[in-house]
Amino acid sequence: MQKLTAHDPETKTPDLVAHNVAKLRALFPELLTEGQDGVAVNLDVLKQLVGDKTVTDAEEKYGLNWHGKRRARQLALTPSTGTLRPCPEDSVDWDTTQNLMIEGDNLEVLKLLQKSYAGKVKLIYIDPPYNTGKDFVYPDNFQDNIKNYLELTGQTGEGGKKLSSNTEASGRFHTDWLNMMYPRLKLAWNLLREDGLIMLSIDDHELTNLRRLGDEVFGEESFLITFVWQRRQMADSRNEDRASSDHEYVVCYKKAGAKLKGNPIDRDKYSNPDNDPRGAWFSADLTGIANREERPNLHYNVVNPKTGLEYPPSPTRGWSCAPTTMEKLIAEDRVLWPQKPDGRPRFKKFLEEITRLETGFSSWLDDVGNTTEGTRIIQELFGEKIFPFSKPVSLLSKLTEQGTPEKDGIVLDFFAGSGTTAHSVISQNVVDSGKRRYILVQLPEKTDRADYPTIADITKERLRRAGKKIRDENPLFAGDLGFRVFKLASSNIRAWEPDRENLAETLEASVEHLKTDRTEKDILFELLLKLGLDLCVPIETRKIAGHEVHSIGAGTLLACLSKSIPQADVEPLAAGLVAWHKEESPSGEATVVFRDSAFADDVAKTNLAAILKQNGLETVRSL
Repeated sequence: MQKLTAHDPETKTPDLVAHNVAKLRALFPELLTEGQDGVAVNLDVLKQLVGDKTVTDAEEKYGLNWHGKRRARQLALTPSTGTLRPCPEDSVDWDTTQNLMIEGDNLEVLKLLQKSYAGKVKLIYIDPPYNTGKDFVYPDNFQDNIKNYLELTGQTGEGGKKLSSNTEASGRFHTDWLNMMYPRLKLAWNLLREDGLIMLSIDDHELTNLRRLGDEVFGEESFLITFVWQRRQMADSRNEDRASSDHEYVVCYKKAGAKLKGNPIDRDKYSNPDNDPRGAWFSADLTGIANREERPNLHYNVVNPKTGLEYPPSPTRGWSCAPTTMEKLIAEDRVLWPQKPDGRPRFKKFLEEITRLETGFSSWLDDVGNTTEGTRIIQELFGEKIFPFSKPVSLLSKLTEQGTPEKDGIVLDFFAGSGTTAHSVISQNVVDSGKRRYILVQLPEKTDRADYPTIADITKERLRRAGKKIRDENPLFAGDLGFRVFKLASSNIRAWEPDRENLAETLEASVEHLKTDRTEKDILFELLLKLGLDLCVPIETRKIAGHEVHSIGAGTLLACLSKSIPQADVEPLAAGLVAWHKEESPSGEATVVFRDSAFADDVAKTNLAAILKQNGLETVRSL
């Protein structure tokens, strides 16, 4: 029984300062730094987070600092002006799948996913550029990232030019890499569940900076472990210095409630050769880990009561328990006495005593494949070497298994490359009958191939081929092998861009708020993003009063995007919407959306809204 003293927390009033610091740390880990008297708040960072324009570039506090850091932080806070356009023609099992493959600049896509997927992702794995001198780095444009993306991918202007932070003139800059990574990690952390993990592949070029960056963005207390795995089978003999870098790292951070699956205990080592009524056991070590100076109470002679033989402790290890505990083990006939005088006593560890059926998952990853295996798997799928140095499926399957112990949840990779993460997710689902789903994001960076013009095209084709191969090899597997494709684009809602010299024409053209080259499906999925609904949420469509009406998420959103709603259709359309809403009976408040220009006049629009509100549909919006 513990005695409470005046120094114990239980006898004091709550520490409000510590409570406030903990709240700040949970919400904004980058706010907290080290000051002269302990924990301090970085006021410049706080001003930025609340949009205070008086913030300066001065950050003279402990932490990782580089040129452009303030701009990188602001870039993460800048709202997106884009949307995701659905591409059923590129997809597999569009109507039923829960998986997503998104083409676009991952910074902009991460912003667009904030409402729909904040706090919902179980595991994030990324394999970002290693900054080795040849890697592609996203040249983020602070003013308009969508415009930058369109130019970069050759959709406007003279784009399509491959840009790198590592030109021959500039050398390799850590600054450019940090500016690229910071806003993406900041946005990614918001997407994780409270039991989520983020795993980041890296090599020695940026390992130190990644750790320091992760400590700042995620909080130093969120660091879990750094895994090491052997990427190369044979030592590299090309280097003049005779050093061969054969390994890479996977740095792992976690939210407060996260844990790895661990490995199951080895039940095969338990047996019962002497028919002990207490059940199966194995011979466990009785020595400790402390020398005599560290733990003198663990250094004593153990005596066999039947033979009188004494067994002295090891000078450097001692025994694993105190004399009273050792006497109890001997009395319970649990000590295994050695056959030879120079042997060491051991003891019976019974299986029924094991309270945890898992052991820790080692930071040393062996038997998880190498990049040669990763390249070979893609070569087998495509019949040629199409994407070199890919991560092996076995490595990412093992990380997926450890990061999603419940065998479900969303796995996100926003540096998707050839799609190894998705391939690993569906492979692991086959192994353990899991129900994990994936979200991939890949920039459509140009290649020199006519059959696969962009890396995103390679990603999609790999997913198709991997899914087919898994289906052929596992005909009884009923899991999800499809994926929905979306492409980053500017918003469907037209921005106000007045032509001062032709103002009358500009006003007339702006009567229609939606872009004329966009489909109903385009507009519908932008609504899903803006309202925070899953991009794979069920959508049902019915005809009401001659108009197509969509019910999303069992009535959470009702949308009629007809281009014209005559006065005569107002009442029957409203009545049909009310009836369908009652039929669906959504648990939360429903939103009804129309095309603003569809109504003949404001009277028709007002009447329709009034009827809906009288019947409990309070939230009515127009685009």
